[in-house]
Amino acid sequence: MELKDKLEILTDAAKYDVSCSSSGSDRKNNKGLGNGHISGICHSWSEDGRCISLLKILLTNKCIYNCEYCINRRDNDVLRAEFTPREVADLTINFYKRNYIEGLFLSSGIVGSPDKTMEKLIEIARILRQEYNFNGYIHMKGIPGASEELIRELGLLIDRISINIELPSEKSLALLAPQKNYEKIFKPMDDIKNNLLQNIEERKKFRKAPKFVPAGQTTQMIIGATGENDLAIINRAEALYGAFDMKRVYYSGYVPVVDSKYTKGIEKVPLLREHRIYQADWLLRFYGFKANEILNNDNPFFDLRIDPKANWAIENIELFPIEINRATYEELMRIPGFGRNYALRIIKARKFAALKYDDLRSLKISTKRAINFITVGGVYRGKNFSTKESLKDFMGQRDPDSVEQLKMW
Repeated sequence: MELKDKLEILTDAAKYDVSCSSSGSDRKNNKGLGNGHISGICHSWSEDGRCISLLKILLTNKCIYNCEYCINRRDNDVLRAEFTPREVADLTINFYKRNYIEGLFLSSGIVGSPDKTMEKLIEIARILRQEYNFNGYIHMKGIPGASEELIRELGLLIDRISINIELPSEKSLALLAPQKNYEKIFKPMDDIKNNLLQNIEERKKFRKAPKFVPAGQTTQMIIGATGENDLAIINRAEALYGAFDMKRVYYSGYVPVVDSKYTKGIEKVPLLREHRIYQADWLLRFYGFKANEILNNDNPFFDLRIDPKANWAIENIELFPIEINRATYEELMRIPGFGRNYALRIIKARKFAALKYDDLRSLKISTKRAINFITVGGVYRGKNFSTKESLKDFMGQRDPDSVEQLKMW
C-alpha cells in the first residue's frame, strides 16, 4: 500500500480520539528540531473545537479487540493499514519541516499483544528523539495491559501519555468492551503516577535526569453509549483526578459509527451535553467544586439551558446575593459570570475603597450574568423571581451556549 493511502486511512481512523490538546510540556530545544515548550506549540482548531495542531494518526487500525463502539473493532469491515515505526517518524519530521504541525499525537489499535504494540510506539519515539533529535511535542496513547517497564520506557521519551478509561462504569465496559477491564486500565495509570513521583525525586538529586511525561497523563471517556447519567460521569472524573493526578479527562460524545445490538437505537450525543460536562469538569479542576455539589441523585442530568455553575447557584439561591466587598475569593469564584480574573481584580481593588457598581465598570467587570446573585455596597440591582425555574429560564436566555441561543444561531 502506498504511504499516502495509509495516511488517508489512518488519519480518518483517528478522528474519534479527542484527547490531543498539546499543552503542559516544558521540553525545550536542545540543538535539534522543534520545541515542546508550551509557548512553542501553535494551536489550531477545527470547526467542532478539536485541536489540529498535531499530526494526529493511528499507528494501525488493525485490532485484536472487538469493542462495540469502535469503528476499528476487529469484526468491522473496514480497509486496514499499518505504518512502520520509521514511516511515522519520517512523516512527523517532513510535516514539521513544512510547518504543517508542531508535534505528534499517536494512538493505535492493538496488534499481537499490548506489549508488542507498545514496543512499536517506543521505537517511533526513540527514532524521533534519538536519531532525528526532535524536541517537539509528542503525545502517545499507552496500551492497557502493557508492562510497567514499557510504560516507563515510553514515558521517558514523550511529553504526555494517555490511557483511555473508555466508559464511565465497569459494567458498561464489560458490556461493550469485554476484552478490557478497569484493572488493566487502572494499573498503567497508577504506574504512570508512581513514575511521575519517582521522577520528581530523581530530578531533585540529579538535575539532568530525563523527565518522565512532563505534560502528565490524560484519559478519555465515551459518554452516551450506555445509560450512565451526568452525575455518574463527573463522579468518575473526580475519582480519576484524585486517584491518578490526572491532568485532564476528555469526553467524547458517542457517535453511532458501527452497528451493534448493544447500542441499537442510541443516537449521537448532542454536542451541548458534551459541552456542559466539560464545563462541569472545569468547575472540578479550577473552581473548588465537588461532583456531588454540581449534581445530585434528585437531579442527575445537566439542565442544558444553563451552565453548571449557574445551575448550582440557582439550586442554592439561599446563599445569595453575595456582597462582593466582603466575599472571600472562594465565594467570588462561585458567582455566575465571575472567574479567577474577576475575583482577583475585585479583591485587589477593594483594598483601597469599598466598591460600587460604577467601580465594576471601571474595572471592566461585567455583571450581566452575576446581577441576580450579588450586592455591591449593599445595593441589589437584580430582579426578583418567584421560582427557581423562572430564574433558569431568564439565565438561559443570556447563556450563549443555551439550547434557545443555539437554535437562533
